Amino acid sequence: MKIVILGGVAAGAKAAAKTRRLLPDAIIDLYTDDRYISYSACGLPYYIQGNFSDYRTLLVRSPEEFEAQGVKIHLRCKAIKILPDTNQVLINNLDENRAFLVEYDKLVIATGARPIIPQIENVDLKNVFTVRHIEDGIAIREQMQKSNHATIIGSGYIGLELLEAFVENNIKVTLVEFAPKIAPFFDDDISNIVQEQLKSISDDRFEIMTSEFVTCFIPDENGNVKIVKTGTGKQFTTDMVVLCTGVRPNVEFAREAGIAIGETGAIKVNKHMRTNFPNIYACGDCAEKNLLISNTKVWIPLGSTANKEGRVAAINLSGGDEDFEGVLGSSVVRCLSLTMSMTGLNEKNALKLGLHPVSSVVTKNDKVGYMPDVNNITLKLTADKITGLLLGGQAVGAGDADKRINALTAALLGRLTVEEFTKNDLTYAPPYAPTIDPLLNAAQILLEKIKQC
Repeated sequence: MKIVILGGVAAGAKAAAKTRRLLPDAIIDLYTDDRYISYSACGLPYYIQGNFSDYRTLLVRSPEEFEAQGVKIHLRCKAIKILPDTNQVLINNLDENRAFLVEYDKLVIATGARPIIPQIENVDLKNVFTVRHIEDGIAIREQMQKSNHATIIGSGYIGLELLEAFVENNIKVTLVEFAPKIAPFFDDDISNIVQEQLKSISDDRFEIMTSEFVTCFIPDENGNVKIVKTGTGKQFTTDMVVLCTGVRPNVEFAREAGIAIGETGAIKVNKHMRTNFPNIYACGDCAEKNLLISNTKVWIPLGSTANKEGRVAAINLSGGDEDFEGVLGSSVVRCLSLTMSMTGLNEKNALKLGLHPVSSVVTKNDKVGYMPDVNNITLKLTADKITGLLLGGQAVGAGDADKRINALTAALLGRLTVEEFTKNDLTYAPPYAPTIDPLLNAAQILLEKIKQC
């Protein structure tokens, strides 16, 4: 059997490694337009920050290691056309500018996503960066080390992580966000808390602009951005710009081949990660997901999900029977002293789905108050007031916010009601939690609100 895998970061590399273990006699070829494979793209902001000095720390497995296991790696080779009727893929060798056809019995599409480039005049200047590949991280870190000021456009996960990276390197930062609030993946009240807490620790090290958009970059004589102009007439000087305005799935060549695209704009797959062609699979950031809370389609590109999907695709193309049921959208991000985490549905998304959300918000110590490292966290817990089912949660603070969200994910997976969750037996010891955990405080308050509805 000949298996061709397109893409080699998280999902593609996982699919290749798992397939090799399951089908020791198969011919496996992996094609990627990247210069590297099997690396942690999520670690790029921490490399930029200087948490470690060698970018090779991000590499999970080298091409040579794959080759030693019988997986042929083709770097700088981009898939440009799929021919499902003849089980072939047209590949372009980017270094040689040479196109060639490869045949397959089973095909895995794991081509990921690419950054969205906003419509800004002179957006292609030399010191304007995106964050997706190893080369991006190297270039940003090199530019940062000779800069005094950086501009970040967008305040999603990567934008917030880069804010920390630059500030920790004594670089002044201007963060520009088109939405009225930063961290727009949260409900507005939680985003407000994030913004207020970040501003409280700014100390003139960074500035946050909301409800603002960049219209133009003015270059210097060397073709580098020197001045940033905004839609409200503001302008300021900068030494570098990083675009953190989101990503979109790489699916164009799949669409042209007749592979079904889902309502989210990513490749439509079933629980086996199979497309509408029985011998073609898709996984990772190019594939659509199922949101377990609402059984609706979403596109949430996360490295953890990509690894799981790559594994499931490999099992099924190898003759197994493994389901990938979906995601909860669980995520966590750190910015300076703040941890921000969420899972499931927030209020605004629940309303869009026609549910009846009701929420409680509590701010509590993350451990017993007399402990020296005690910090506050704010938790927002959301449920459906008709059914009482938990829908999701959001947490932010200098304390252990993420472990409360991790506990909540199990409750969402088990489809617990708020009342059932209040009976949860969470751990207690002074260095770890108060006698009644803030998560249970939020659940108890939420239960009372539901009873009054």
